[in-house]
Amino acid sequence: MNQIDRAALSRVIAVINGKGGVFKTTLTANIGGLLAQSGYRVLLVDLDPQGNLAEDLGYTSKEHNDDGKALAAAIAFDGPVTPVESGRENLDVLPGGPYLDSAAASLASRTQKDPDGAQLALARVLAPIAGDYDMVIIDCPPGNEPLQSAAVAAARYALIPVKTDLSSLKGMTAVAKRLDGVVKLNPMLDLLGVVLVGTAKSASKVQRVAREHVTQLFGVDTVLFPMTVRHAESTAQVTRQKGLLAHEVEKQVNSAPKWFEVLKGQADASEAGPRSAANVAGDLHAVTQEVIARIVAIESEKEEQNV
Repeated sequence: MNQIDRAALSRVIAVINGKGGVFKTTLTANIGGLLAQSGYRVLLVDLDPQGNLAEDLGYTSKEHNDDGKALAAAIAFDGPVTPVESGRENLDVLPGGPYLDSAAASLASRTQKDPDGAQLALARVLAPIAGDYDMVIIDCPPGNEPLQSAAVAAARYALIPVKTDLSSLKGMTAVAKRLDGVVKLNPMLDLLGVVLVGTAKSASKVQRVAREHVTQLFGVDTVLFPMTVRHAESTAQVTRQKGLLAHEVEKQVNSAPKWFEVLKGQADASEAGPRSAANVAGDLHAVTQEVIARIVAIESEKEEQNV
């Protein structure tokens, strides 16, 4: 019952940290959206009872947003699940939301009798459908041990976003222990990397301290992505309000009338979006490229070893 087709899960990424507010959903949505725009078939799995992925992708009020009911039932009862369209080409979702609290409770109860079976619940849900996609990205909840454990037990890779504050770094440490805890169940699990988020480009000192902390925890500095993701409050507000991704807001800004066109009466003034969207979109695009580069490198190395 606990046998899992790991080959089908070879492109599953868990975006995870024990602390909330560290851009997990932002990375999941934007990496997924950029990959889909590039022609990848992508499935996003919202494993968070808060269901914030719906806001980032703009399907909160859509009929297919069931607040995680279908996903929760599949996890709790080992049933099938059908992804729904996100409204963007090549991008499907398994919606999350408050129903996942019941799934977490079910997993916690099952852990007492069959800990391995409980941890592999999400892997059993995803294995039959993951092969239909080029990439599956799981948005993990903060501080929810049953769901987090199920996510890393289903994943081939873990991606850890972290801020430079102490609580965020502690959340990363907790995740590192969780990754170690599922090695027997999921020996294929790799740490894809750690991304510093929510920090200014000029904050070199705090970035250096955070990088030292990451290096000390994992033993090597190569786990760190070379780029960071900046936070711009105006861009964050607009993306959530409009249900748009950062590169989509950037496109709106770039297509807006120029100030001199408005001044000459050649166009109407419009609130296209904040100029900071370009910086945030650029950071997220760089992270997405690094994700693909690292996965390709790992897969190429594996192929060479099998020759």
